[in-house]
Amino acid sequence: MIDINLIRSNPDLVKENIKKKFQDGKLPLVDEILSLDEKKRALQREGDERRAKRNEYAKQIGALMREGKKEQAEEIKLASKQNNDAVAAIEDECAKVEEQLKKDMMSIPNIIADDVPIGKDDSCNVQWNTYLEAKEKPFEVPYHQEILESLDGIDLDSARRTSGNGFYYLTGDVARLHSAVLTYARDFMIDKGFTYCIPPFMIRSDVVSGVMSFEEMDGMMYKIEGEDLYLIGTSEHSMIGRFMNTVIDGAKLPQTLTSYSPCFRKEKGAHGIEERGIYRIHQFEKQEMIVICKPEESDYWYEKLWQYTVELFVSMQIPVRTLVCCSGDLADLKYRSLDVEAWSPRQKKYFEVGSCSNLTDAQARRLGIRYKDTATGKNQFAHTLNNTVVAPPRMLIAFLENHLQADGSVFIPEVLRKYMGGKEYIYPKKK
Repeated sequence: MIDINLIRSNPDLVKENIKKKFQDGKLPLVDEILSLDEKKRALQREGDERRAKRNEYAKQIGALMREGKKEQAEEIKLASKQNNDAVAAIEDECAKVEEQLKKDMMSIPNIIADDVPIGKDDSCNVQWNTYLEAKEKPFEVPYHQEILESLDGIDLDSARRTSGNGFYYLTGDVARLHSAVLTYARDFMIDKGFTYCIPPFMIRSDVVSGVMSFEEMDGMMYKIEGEDLYLIGTSEHSMIGRFMNTVIDGAKLPQTLTSYSPCFRKEKGAHGIEERGIYRIHQFEKQEMIVICKPEESDYWYEKLWQYTVELFVSMQIPVRTLVCCSGDLADLKYRSLDVEAWSPRQKKYFEVGSCSNLTDAQARRLGIRYKDTATGKNQFAHTLNNTVVAPPRMLIAFLENHLQADGSVFIPEVLRKYMGGKEYIYPKKK
């Protein structure tokens, strides 16, 4: 949520930003917000005046009663009641206006960075850089599900019986590899100075509406029936929610945190052939990075965060590239975002394995996350950032394809071997 002072002072900038995001249907909201804001302030002024009048009436009634002028006191009491009724009506109307104003404000997208490429969808994202040489295999690379089955590492049929489509059992060395990647990612981020956390895996609706837009919530979140609780789609949700309605000591910023959690997503929409197996699923595990910092620090941390993900993948000998997300591909809360994509030798192209985002103060405003400036003593809204460290099992697809050998075995890079009992390879099972 952007600062309403920006809409008051520069509505044309806000409208131009909406156009850059190809959300022209939201343009009328800017004028509606200005109208509602003026109406709210007028109601507040009238309410303040009538509340002051209420105090005057109380004094007059007390004085008249002390003087024995009961008849005049009763007249003032009647006027006081009418004034109190008017105050109640104003407060009720003001609450309705504030509710609609907040709803409209939460629909206005964050102002994007000046250097964000302008484009309607992810086809307009711009490649930033590549890391490690993307090599083709001298043999045909099977679909990842076939590789997993050859390693006796997956059971989709049983998962369909127990849970339905979009779920899986990982088994044996593949399950161990899945855990090894997460554990390595955890230790990698701890070594970078981040504090490790395991957050709640369910959050209340006021946290949900604070961390994402209404459209995102409907497309992603599973609600617990009969409870004001949602299963998290990523640990960022509960990690950022941890600081909701708090004032952080500025001397304790930045907060640099890395968190593990399972993630649950509806994953609505049609799924193509490349999204079978474990590519697009309803449940997965993830290691995340979260930073809460002062406004002047957020550009620095944005660069550091995505670089950590690149460094992690390169250390596992997986070629990656970075893509700068265009305006139309940015969620409403994002100031800028960059995707990390891993090389697929089978498809001979890259696919997304993580995303880094700077949300400036838009998310903090929705959640009431502030810090006390040590220099001025004033409370200010913090900036929030998040980034994927690693998210298997999708990351496993890139791992298996890039480290698959001609004999069907899968090479284990040195950085993971201590988490794999010293194994250098996972071998296919003989039928």
